[in-house]
Amino acid sequence: MKLPMSAAALVAAALIASVTGGSATAAQAAGTTALPSVNMEATIKAAQIDPRRADNTLTPGAKDSVRLVEEALRDWQLLDAQWVDGYFGTTTVAAYAKYQKSLGYTGLDANGLPGKTSLAKLGTSRFTVTSIIEPGARVSADGFVINTRTKNMLVEAERLLGRDLVLEQGSYNPGGDPTSAGTHDGGGAVDISVQGMTSTTRTAAARALRQVGFAAWVRSPAQGNWPWHIHAVAISDTDLASQAQHQVGDYYLGQNGLAGRGPETGPR
Repeated sequence: MKLPMSAAALVAAALIASVTGGSATAAQAAGTTALPSVNMEATIKAAQIDPRRADNTLTPGAKDSVRLVEEALRDWQLLDAQWVDGYFGTTTVAAYAKYQKSLGYTGLDANGLPGKTSLAKLGTSRFTVTSIIEPGARVSADGFVINTRTKNMLVEAERLLGRDLVLEQGSYNPGGDPTSAGTHDGGGAVDISVQGMTSTTRTAAARALRQVGFAAWVRSPAQGNWPWHIHAVAISDTDLASQAQHQVGDYYLGQNGLAGRGPETGPR
């Protein structure tokens, strides 16, 4: 008796399982190959760190995903083959921004960081996307605009710290504070009041923010034209302005996130 295709596939899968000692899918039995996957979280991490490196050291855990993205950009004729190396440096960031613009994106949606939608489109018939990061909708907090991901991170930091945190500046605020050098132009960046905090409490607040995924530093008047505050950038927020992307990269590389790129000031 001739079996229908679906039944034949299931029978073949059972036969494969019997000789391998495991299970097999109908897709495996039919000879199809699963697409490779791009880890979005690892890819974005590399896109923040690699452009700030002094060498071509690869970001751990990101090489395979970055190469898949670079191969796709190469085939779109946006990236020369010599740059398909698993290193998401400035050339790859610029190529990805061009790709985003080719899709009709502008502004923060074409900042060179792979977003969920653009990455999925780039991977059509090439790769799937895992560990997806989304900033979420814009919401209000202490009278400032931030996104849902940032708000959730702040809530968790408050839980760890055991006290409320009050914002002095939010996100999506282009030109709102000249001393911020554009870091608040996009999403993910906030300044937090330290009024009424002791030195110990300021450090504890910065530590809690770091524990939930912010690149965070206690800023003093000695560092710039500003009062004491905590500056925090939500790592891997896909809406980050380029200046904030650079701060995250510097944070990973043990620097203070300021223009002079001085050494880390803690807390570890």
